[in-house]
Amino acid sequence: MQIRIALPSKGRISEPAVKLLGKAGIGVKDTANRRLFSETYDEEISVMFTRAADIPEFVADGAADLGMTGLDLIEENSASVEILEDLNFGSAKLVLAVPEDSCTNTISDIEDGAVVATEFPNLTKRYFKNKGIEAKIVELSGSTEIAPFIGVADIITDLTSTGTTLKMNHLKIIDTILESSIKLIANKKSYKVNNDKIEAIRTGIKGVLDAEGKKLVMMNVNKKFLDDVKKAMPGLTGPTVSNVLSDNDVVAVHAVVDEKEVFNLVNHLKKIGARDILVVPIERII
Repeated sequence: MQIRIALPSKGRISEPAVKLLGKAGIGVKDTANRRLFSETYDEEISVMFTRAADIPEFVADGAADLGMTGLDLIEENSASVEILEDLNFGSAKLVLAVPEDSCTNTISDIEDGAVVATEFPNLTKRYFKNKGIEAKIVELSGSTEIAPFIGVADIITDLTSTGTTLKMNHLKIIDTILESSIKLIANKKSYKVNNDKIEAIRTGIKGVLDAEGKKLVMMNVNKKFLDDVKKAMPGLTGPTVSNVLSDNDVVAVHAVVDEKEVFNLVNHLKKIGARDILVVPIERII
């Protein structure tokens, strides 16, 4: 049975999602001429390109077995899906914001009857209900930031990554409703019936995620310096040491390290006595 993966057809998370599949070894065949349905390099896996907002519902209904979309959209749709992995990109927050000159500074300043403009009516309704505030929700399909300045609403809820756009529009954040990022989700029935294949896909993707920000550092070192090298290179489970057949006094050492540590580590290893040091990219860690 073929597994269908739903990916966003456009927007800020579309390309990262396609690239992630490619790095996982699944790869969409025709990325230049993107179609609604595309084949991958695995004949048992196909990709469906659609709106990110529709992916939670398509996966929940079984139109797709897997999907990549934001937690904000999953929660907005109350989609009954299995969340398999956080994909470590597309981080954003759904926030509550008001004009900078507003006297409203916290949620406790909001009174019943406040008008709230949003692209996320369901999440916003639940938020105000949990706070015990009776608010009027006005659903907009875009340009939410302008609503308070044209008399449409007193408050907005909006998705933001950095808050820069809100500041540029003279809005201030007074609360966070939800912290979101892109998730790998699965249809619950598919996850049970096709568990082996779906877990294989999940493993491939997770291997890419686990390799992010990691490098493989390899070197040769005289055995008398080995203890010092081990202390310098903890790695994921400690460095791996093997004999160099051409020289009984030399061993080969390698370990996976954080990329941000490589510069200082390499210089430290040279001082210890390591030589022939290689720093190698890592595609996946399984």
